[in-house]
Order: sequence, then C-alpha cells, then structure tokens
Amino acid sequence: MTETHTDLHTGALVCLQLENPGEKVACTNKLYDSWQAGELACSPGHPSMSIPVPGRPPRPQLVAPRELARRSAHTKEGRAALIHALCHIEFNAINLALDAVYRFDGMPREFYADWLQVAKEEACHFQLLGTHLHELGYEYGDFPAHNGLWEMAVQTDHDVMVRMALVPRVLEARGLDVTPGIIDKLRDAGDLRAVEILRIIEHDEVGHVEIGTRWFRYVCEQRGVSPFSTFKQLLKQYMKGQLKGPFNHQSRKLAGFSEAELAYLESAG
Repeated sequence: MTETHTDLHTGALVCLQLENPGEKVACTNKLYDSWQAGELACSPGHPSMSIPVPGRPPRPQLVAPRELARRSAHTKEGRAALIHALCHIEFNAINLALDAVYRFDGMPREFYADWLQVAKEEACHFQLLGTHLHELGYEYGDFPAHNGLWEMAVQTDHDVMVRMALVPRVLEARGLDVTPGIIDKLRDAGDLRAVEILRIIEHDEVGHVEIGTRWFRYVCEQRGVSPFSTFKQLLKQYMKGQLKGPFNHQSRKLAGFSEAELAYLESAG
C-alpha cells in the first residue's frame, strides 16, 4: 500500500484495485501483517460497491474459455501455457479473497482473518508460479486467459452466503479435483519444480475450500436454512447443470463436504 490505512475494508479495496501484480502482492502481504499486528479497525456499516473489473494488468488478453488453445505439457511452451493458466487462477484468487474482506459487512472478525490468510497464501502461490514461469522464459500475460472466476464474483457480490457456496465450494473446489491429474502430467514431462509448487498449492487449497464451507454453514445457521438444500438450490440456480466430475472425494471431505453433498454432485455431474 502506498499509504497507511487504519481500516481493514479500505485497505482491502486498495489492494483489490491495484493493477500491477507485484504491487498487489506486496499490498496484500502488508495488509495481512497490519491486521496481525492489530493495526486495523474492522467497523460494521462500511459501504461497498460492485466491482465489475478488479485491478488487473493490461495483459493477459481475456478470451472465452473455448478460445484457449490446448497444448501438450511435453513441450516447453505447453508447460509454460499450463503454468500461466494456473498463475492466472491464483491472481484471480487474490482478488476474490480481498473482495470477501472488503465486501461483506457485519461478519465475525474470524471471517476477515480467514480471508486475509487466504489472500496472503494465494499471493504466495502466484509468486511461486510466476517465478517458475519466468524460469521457463515467459511472463504472466504472455498467454491469453479467461475471466470465469471474476464473473462469478460479480454474480455473487450481493450475498455472502451465495459467494461462500459458489466460489470456494464450486469454482475453487474444482482445483481439488483436477490438480492431481495436472501434477501427474507435469511429473511425466519432467518438471519436478512445478510438481513441488502444485503440492504446496494443493495442500493450501483444501484449507481455502474448508474456510468457504465453514462460513457458508455459519451463514445458513444464522438464517435458519438447511446448508444441504440451500447448496443444491444455488447450484441449480447459478451453475445450470455445468458441474463436471470426476470429483476428488478425499480432498473434498477434508474441505468439509458431506457424504450427501458428494453424492449429489456425482448425480448432478
């Protein structure tokens, strides 16, 4: 942050709106440290605005998912494109965590502490992947990417319950399903550093999805609604049958998914 902030939500918005990735990472880390040091107030009643476009650099070019080329991980360019796609997900994940801190008023302090921790860990993931991408001879922005994660953030910015249900428990949880296969691809291609990085991310992401699960159920309890039936209803309303398996039951259980939820995902997918 270029100036000192004493309010948590203001500080999160400043970080969220920064366009330069390095500045966003530094801002996020400073915000986390300031919160840990007890330097930031967390006052209810702060206004929030919809953010259709968060702070992001001019590149990568954003395209529809179907326009993204499929490349083999056994070529250097193909591995770089894969690492770049993961890097882009982590950059969006920083913004998503910061937005949760900024946007949702009146939650317990532990909610903001959790999402600040997520933001800091996503920033670390982005740095790890960005450094490896650089070692492969590329930079973040060199390949096109899609904007699906932030589009869902905009769709869910009106309700913390909807956000917790759909961003961590659907979109981010997808990473729990696909990461083992990506690790296998990169190991087969001989990129052991990428494998090491993805193992770190895989471990942390279970915790991030669990945080989403915990706060989704907290809000459901506060509102007197069933988490299971509410989750099903939100999936039908927002995802419109776009759930895809296979689902990583072991990781999803660690992240708080119930047997009933997993059975429903299998039937819906």
